[in-house]
Amino acid sequence: MVRIRLRRVGAKKQPSYRIVVADARSPRSGKFVEVIGFYNPRTDPETVEIKEDRALYWLSVGAQPSEPVVRLLNKKGILARFAQLKQHKPEAEAGAGVELAA
Repeated sequence: MVRIRLRRVGAKKQPSYRIVVADARSPRSGKFVEVIGFYNPRTDPETVEIKEDRALYWLSVGAQPSEPVVRLLNKKGILARFAQLKQHKPEAEAGAGVELAA
């Protein structure tokens, strides 16, 4: 199974995190497939940067986000957009078929 999770980087007692796509069996800061963003809780306000297109892609192919990543995706509105795209997908396919027939 593929997970979207946080990978700790930064010096001792100064954590920042990369948001990565990794195999669920790999260690926290081990091998990963792709970096899709970063999170720095030490700034005020905290810094969150996520590549929305890549996050939506990985969610669409079945990647499961960890609980902290779910909070970050909700904060950025990416999970809401994913749910919206998931609902409208059959309509878009039906619409494409009508356009081709006309």
